[in-house]
Amino acid sequence: MSTPRIVFFGTPEIAVPTLERLHLEWGVCAVVTVPDAPQGRGRSLRPSAVKRAALELGIAPIFEPTSLRDASFATALSALAPDIFCVLAFRILPQSLLSIPRLAFNVHPSLLPKFRGAAPIAHAIIAGERETGVTTFVMSNRVDAGAILLQERLPIPEGATAGDLATLLAPLCAELAHRTIKHWIEGSLTPLPQAEELATSAPKLHAEHAQIAWERDARSIRNFIHGHSPEPGAWTLLDGGVRLKIYRAEIIEERSTGATAGAWRMEGERWIVQCGRGTLGLVEVQLPGKRVMTAAELLRGWRSDRTGTFALPMLAPQQ
Repeated sequence: MSTPRIVFFGTPEIAVPTLERLHLEWGVCAVVTVPDAPQGRGRSLRPSAVKRAALELGIAPIFEPTSLRDASFATALSALAPDIFCVLAFRILPQSLLSIPRLAFNVHPSLLPKFRGAAPIAHAIIAGERETGVTTFVMSNRVDAGAILLQERLPIPEGATAGDLATLLAPLCAELAHRTIKHWIEGSLTPLPQAEELATSAPKLHAEHAQIAWERDARSIRNFIHGHSPEPGAWTLLDGGVRLKIYRAEIIEERSTGATAGAWRMEGERWIVQCGRGTLGLVEVQLPGKRVMTAAELLRGWRSDRTGTFALPMLAPQQ
């Protein structure tokens, strides 16, 4: 067939390499992303990572719909006569849009049917998975439940945060999206239904559920912290109720018990916390209104012999 007409849907940084790869290979005829949103202390409007990339690539039009069910938006997309919708880290498309192209497929950073939902990378880290990957699938009116087109696996490095893993998965997303379209052009795709009995959920993470439960074991807590890094940031309460966000930690010891969970001490430039079983060393932290810094940087402003106890949540955080 002639060069396919592709509309790309996406928002965050992980989607940018895929947009770039598809545009380089075939040319993307339009981009759909979220409206500019207030960010930073000044709350000034800033475009999404995908919009910034689309502008740099000279792609037009760029749609920023507030509602995907707007009839005028569907009409505008139909007028482009697209062959393919490629979707990565975007909202659920209604049937009125899914019926427009010949192929509407999603690029999902997990090994479906595991981790269906908005935060598959984070939940893979929290669950302590040893591997993840990318799946492309035919979009339907059920969240991440369509027939699988292609799938590729990727080992999860020990100690990786969700941010680290997203960086590793971004080029794999681009490669699998490219291969999916190439195989579709060649007529060699064979969609396979997902095994529903193996499906797991990966809902969006929220700050109110990100308080650290120090009574758990060190590895589970480390995974919880890393799964919430960089967003929304796992947190605990210092003396006086000050919220401390923790973005990275290291397992010091996994077997020790006896000390009060949440009790902490300083050993030189190391900030050690007792867990229900084992101990963690805090690596990257952030106080309210301050930048993210290493624990060692923060400790330089404190007495080296300081000790304390982090507050424990009344209930364990939801996962």
